[in-house]
Amino acid sequence: MKPKIHPRWYPEAKVTCVCGNSWTVGATVPAIRTDICSKCHPFFTGEQRIVDTEGQVDRFMRRLQAREEALREAERRRAARTSPELPLTELGLKSRILKLLAESDVTTTGDALTILQESGDDGLTDIRGFGLRALADLKKALRARGFVLPGDEAEAEVSPQAEAA
Repeated sequence: MKPKIHPRWYPEAKVTCVCGNSWTVGATVPAIRTDICSKCHPFFTGEQRIVDTEGQVDRFMRRLQAREEALREAERRRAARTSPELPLTELGLKSRILKLLAESDVTTTGDALTILQESGDDGLTDIRGFGLRALADLKKALRARGFVLPGDEAEAEVSPQAEAA
């Protein structure tokens, strides 16, 4: 046997129950505390006592409530992420594009989406200095945030079965 690998043995370890009952046993710890013993357990005493522990239903309901709160928070974050009041500065566009849009009073995602809805791509490319590359960057940033652009709905409505026909 290897030396110094076994725990220390206490032949007279004292076990104490919450009800006050105590006895000695051999153990690897000098003192043991327990919540219930043969003197107070309902099976041995024949009486029905409610043990002061939380029930499974209560735990489940608490977890369910926490899940609902987490889902509401995620929905709130998603809604804030696709809000039409979101400033274009939060999309991570180049400063040149932001400057051109700001000069044309396009400062929020709602403004940009309104122009795209009303006059299409030409509405933005008519802005002096705002070219196709800047338009592509803007659309890419808007789609990455979860916005649905005008024209995207028509593409989403076309099903793979319709394309095969």
